[in-house]
Amino acid sequence: MTKNLYQILGVDRSASEAEIKSAYRKLAKELHPDRNPGDQKIADRFKEVSSAYAILGDKEKRPKYDRGEIDEQGAERAAAGFGARSRGPYGGAAGFGGAGARGFGGDDFRGFTGGTYDETVGGEDVEDLFADLFGFSRGRTQQNRAKQPQKGADQTYRLSVSFSDAARGGTKRVTLTTGRTLDVRIPAGVTDGQTIRLTGQGRAGRDGGPAGDALVRVEVAEHPYFTRDDKDVYLDLPIRVDEAVRGAKIKVPTLDGPVTITVPKGSSSGRKLRLKGKGVGSEGERGDQYVVLKIVLPDTPDPALEEAIEDWARHHSYPVRDHLKL
Repeated sequence: MTKNLYQILGVDRSASEAEIKSAYRKLAKELHPDRNPGDQKIADRFKEVSSAYAILGDKEKRPKYDRGEIDEQGAERAAAGFGARSRGPYGGAAGFGGAGARGFGGDDFRGFTGGTYDETVGGEDVEDLFADLFGFSRGRTQQNRAKQPQKGADQTYRLSVSFSDAARGGTKRVTLTTGRTLDVRIPAGVTDGQTIRLTGQGRAGRDGGPAGDALVRVEVAEHPYFTRDDKDVYLDLPIRVDEAVRGAKIKVPTLDGPVTITVPKGSSSGRKLRLKGKGVGSEGERGDQYVVLKIVLPDTPDPALEEAIEDWARHHSYPVRDHLKL
């Protein structure tokens, strides 16, 4: 049984012109051969949808179809009933044997009536319709469309930078695959794995299109004693027992060079001393540096130290593990 044209477009008989047009545009975009190369089933479905719209989208043909005066191919039923060769909506034999849609052996997607091209289907310029759907320029063939300017491919590079350069910023030289060298600016505070885009430094474009970009992936080297948390820098600072007990002034490294800090008397391991503005980033937006104290005993046992501590402990024991409730 021949499928009802309204069923083909998925609309009710009472659908408005706008609803029919919207349904057709949606199906045409989905089923267009340029998007489904080599799929004959979809190609046939596309023909079917186009034929249905050629009648339902036409203000004169739709009423005739609704009254039963023409069939699904647009042929007058009286003529078709006596075995006459039915004429499709494009002037070819019913079933799309005549000149037809672009991508189906025809030269263009247009109605074909009376031996001349009619560039409208259902009162709508088809090339303008597909220009809207797919971005095609009016009158272009598929071959010409393929020659539209295309952006070149991006290229990826890896760039190893020091902890200090990543924290404070700097400049590194990169050699591209073309042999060209560029000085890449490393922004202050760049993180490991972050990508720096160099616009227009990738592969050349095609048919006059712009070049692609160079994508430089930054790999930050580890530092021998600094670690980083966002914009803050951490340094574990070993101190002696006497420095922890009596306090001391100690020189410590920073990203800007050494500075002297004061270790307060009675400092325990794990205590943090803050150096404001000595962290990562550009001036005015820098994080801080935290010096974490670590009390370190001598590598070999010291009898004198043991004796002094033993004598001290006899008279000065104090609780440190009561919170464990053992």
